[in-house]
Amino acid sequence: MKKQSKNKVIAIFEGKTIRRHWDAEKELWYFSVVDVVGVLSASDDPRNYWKVLKSRLKQEGSEVVTKCNQLKMRAADGKFYLTDAADTETMLRLIQSIPSPNAEPFKLWLARVGYERLEETADPELAINRALKTYLQKGYSPEWVNQRLKSIEIRKALTDEWEKRGAKEGVEFAILTDEISKAWAGLTTKEYKNLKGLKKENLRDNMTNLELVLNMLAETATTEISQKREPKNFPENRQVAREGGTVAGHARKEIESKTGKKAITRKNAKQLRGGENKKLR
Repeated sequence: MKKQSKNKVIAIFEGKTIRRHWDAEKELWYFSVVDVVGVLSASDDPRNYWKVLKSRLKQEGSEVVTKCNQLKMRAADGKFYLTDAADTETMLRLIQSIPSPNAEPFKLWLARVGYERLEETADPELAINRALKTYLQKGYSPEWVNQRLKSIEIRKALTDEWEKRGAKEGVEFAILTDEISKAWAGLTTKEYKNLKGLKKENLRDNMTNLELVLNMLAETATTEISQKREPKNFPENRQVAREGGTVAGHARKEIESKTGKKAITRKNAKQLRGGENKKLR
């Protein structure tokens, strides 16, 4: 991968270049459709291939084309031109429309993932077992994995409580999460991710054991206070979130005072190898 500018990079895919753009506001990668089509179709004229494919998809009434945005990306001559770009979800849908041996592995993978999700709907325990195996395969220590899975349970209990108190999933959940994070870590979720150099990666997957414990304490305290207080509206939910986060914030400061070390670290999953997650790869 070669950096072009702050928000524009080139990804290498089997010797081919795939231009992509990171939208920090939406926290989404956007990929050049022509570049991906060119790689998967092996066409000598990927622009024309995409033009024909786009026309066919429109005639079929597909919504995929309308989800493609025009973004300026650097061309071979070094200049920036508007080009069709799509986020990961839209790109995966486009791949399914490309009849090519190069696209077949992606189609098989998508079919497998879809099948697994249907299985998990019928038996949610399968999702937990798959998550456990995935974390271990990535090199996380069994101790860290057990703690991470516990954090998922605690988060679910909190979001269930928020729903019960009238908070809406999406923007309101994000605001409440930020209130908790600011209260215990002094950072919003986005600021925390920026500190660790993350983009789409899950913040909790990049926390140390101590950070995970403090975050779990903050969310557990928020759940307990909410159950006791029974907030009636969103402002009251925000106040409870601040109070729950503050409980962990006091614990963080006490730990830092006793150890002389910062509890919040810049280290992400890749950089934690050799430490408490020394098996992390």
